[in-house]
Amino acid sequence: MTTTNSHVITCKGIVSWGKGEPLKVEEIQVEPPKSNEVRVKMLYASVCRTDLLFANGFPIPAFPRVMGHEGVGVVESIGEGVTGLREGDLVIPAYIAECKTCETCMSEKTNLCLKYPLSYNGLMLDGSSRMSIRGQTAYHAFSCSTWCQYLVINVNFLIKIDPKTPLPDASFLSCGFSTGYGATWKEAMVKNGSSVAVFGLGAVGLGAIKGAKSHGAIKVIGIDNNPMKAAKGRAFGMTDFINPEESDKSISELVKDLTAGMGVDYSFECTGVPPLINQAIQSTKLGTGKIIQMGVEEPNVNINIIGLLVGRTLKGSIFGGLKAKTDLPIIYSKCKNREIQLDELLSHEIKLEDVDKVFELLKQPDCVKILIKI
Repeated sequence: MTTTNSHVITCKGIVSWGKGEPLKVEEIQVEPPKSNEVRVKMLYASVCRTDLLFANGFPIPAFPRVMGHEGVGVVESIGEGVTGLREGDLVIPAYIAECKTCETCMSEKTNLCLKYPLSYNGLMLDGSSRMSIRGQTAYHAFSCSTWCQYLVINVNFLIKIDPKTPLPDASFLSCGFSTGYGATWKEAMVKNGSSVAVFGLGAVGLGAIKGAKSHGAIKVIGIDNNPMKAAKGRAFGMTDFINPEESDKSISELVKDLTAGMGVDYSFECTGVPPLINQAIQSTKLGTGKIIQMGVEEPNVNINIIGLLVGRTLKGSIFGGLKAKTDLPIIYSKCKNREIQLDELLSHEIKLEDVDKVFELLKQPDCVKILIKI
């Protein structure tokens, strides 16, 4: 049933005006939802390192951009054609859609919907925006823009969740942790008794550690140059920790030292730092090693092709291969049963008005996840 409020809402949101410019809280005009769209009142959002890339114009320099792609909110109004949702429902905006009818949604090979594709250009599917600032078009972040009090999103990018879900947990599930967890489950399909190396122990890396351990890995090596990340890694199931700055050896050599010279079965690269991608490749076993690449820092990197020609497999991954509507509820059920304790991720909480602190907090050695109270 359509419950569209036809008026434009003026609200506050965090905006990037260009590469190198400070983030600002602006008054944003948010249009009502069109057909198959939903307007959401955001409650909480969280910070992902991908937001740094958006703020600096990667992959497309579309400004002004209303920031954020992690968060949780409630349905404020719905457009024509929307079913299964009503005002007040608790929802997670996602950047990966799942129509459940196209070739890829019905396949187990990928999570990239053909009917509602991943969007980088900051516009809705009809090529327009639902946001503006003083009459100027404002661009979305992916399909959403969670660092804003209201957003409009296509219904196929929304996941309805249990109203009893702790709001910080819901926000953290919408990208980082789920990406890492999903990569071990859906992309690598980690086997019982296997060995794993995880490069970068942010939320994605911690998700990969937990996912690997949950799927039976017996050796889970965490790699980070921040010694404070060791305790977090162990809390999620890490068995060994490598700080590359404490040795003159390469990371791949250190990994092989911990695996009888063989290397690991799976590497999960969560940073996107170009030299680490090659180290992740070299850290896996000859002939059978699998490397799942989730991090991104630069659009083009140099890969040592010899490391792949000897039988290793390098695979890219978006959202850990998870289908948002099908798989996120499974991860949530594990959180509900305390198999996964997402509260371990929370390190800082700020208000929307404290936008100037966001990227500085990311640099703090104890920072894992920042929660924004909208």
